[in-house]
Amino acid sequence: MEIYLVRHTETICEKGVCYGQSDVDLAEPFESVFENIVSQLPPEAIIFSSPLKRCVILAEYIQNHIKTIAFEKEDRLMEMNFGDWEMKNWNKIPPEQLNPWMEDFVNIRVSNGESFVVLHERVGIFLSQISKEITKPIIIVAHAGVIRSILCHHTSLHLKDAFNNKVDFGEVIKIAL
Repeated sequence: MEIYLVRHTETICEKGVCYGQSDVDLAEPFESVFENIVSQLPPEAIIFSSPLKRCVILAEYIQNHIKTIAFEKEDRLMEMNFGDWEMKNWNKIPPEQLNPWMEDFVNIRVSNGESFVVLHERVGIFLSQISKEITKPIIIVAHAGVIRSILCHHTSLHLKDAFNNKVDFGEVIKIAL
């Protein structure tokens, strides 16, 4: 089964803002980037998207430009929940909170949020489900954290090394499960 991992395009958030599961808008213009993304996708596919609007807007555009077998918003594809850090500048997070997480983001849960291993587990359950049920090409429109998690599942890369997988805004990564 072919899976196309698509990261949403740039958001309106300033660089350095932690926006995880906050529902922020896309930076405009984005149509030419969307066209480039569609040119890299199969002519027919099943689309799964994070329900956050920065992904849904792109997923709906894709749905309107290829033959869509099915389209589903999937909560398990949401970015990591940064809890109390949502919409804060990384530089404004107290070092006594940030430093332990930076040293072990895999296991340390953000206050009122998630750890990377929690995100990885929910993404793994989703992948396991679709790999048993679907044989058609799949497009997953999601976030960098989710895509890095999927790549860790795919390559058996240790979670602590997930950021070795560079995932740019609007990037399409094709894998086979």
